Amino acid sequence: MRQPLVAGNWKMNGSRESIKALLDGIKAGIGAVNKAEVAVCAPYVYLADVQQQLNGSNVSWGAQNLSTEASGAFTGEISADMIKDFSCKYVIVGHSERRSLYGETDEIVAHKFEVARNAGLVPILCVGELLEEREKGITEEVVNRQLDAVINRVGIAALADGVIAYEPVWAIGTGKTATPDQAQETHAAIRQKLASMDAGVAEKVQILYGGSMNAGNAAELIGMADIDGGLIGGASLKSDDFLTIGKAAG
Repeated sequence: MRQPLVAGNWKMNGSRESIKALLDGIKAGIGAVNKAEVAVCAPYVYLADVQQQLNGSNVSWGAQNLSTEASGAFTGEISADMIKDFSCKYVIVGHSERRSLYGETDEIVAHKFEVARNAGLVPILCVGELLEEREKGITEEVVNRQLDAVINRVGIAALADGVIAYEPVWAIGTGKTATPDQAQETHAAIRQKLASMDAGVAEKVQILYGGSMNAGNAAELIGMADIDGGLIGGASLKSDDFLTIGKAAG
């Protein structure tokens, strides 16, 4: 049985003051979340604060991106070992904003997955289609291409050491959400693809939904058979909403 995971992606939001209040709220209410693991993925500059505040709690933490390089003359980049220095468990790779705004290709994302896994981090691999791709009926083709880049680089067994987040790009930050049936259809297709290569990996890997999940729709989405939690954007910046999603996941 897969443990549900609810991971917050703060993106480029927050201040030391607001993050302290947010984490105080999450810690105060985490006891009401029975089954789900709860995690937050913070901007690099706040990882020390997050580590200090969450150390010893039931909340995990991680980063939002990493470099493919281990060290060297790469001004502004952050390595996997640097992230590990702050006891991070997770790191997001291939978020649609990284792909669309910063030119990360499927191959770059696959490399980042490999680097994160080799460092002992749990990569949260984001996959998903644009609106025009959904309208063309090629959602599955797009998601398969993104998954294949990782599988071709590290092998199917490596996916068992990561998490997959399906995020329809047209539903991120737009207020639009895939219906539970639409989301389940894609989640099931992802799991079936993995099962065709390795049934054990398919059964183990958590597949999160990442398109405008909120306190109001979380229970219905997470109630679907192949949706194992959520990668939460805006709602993760409000402790009450984030905890409501956590409780909806168990």
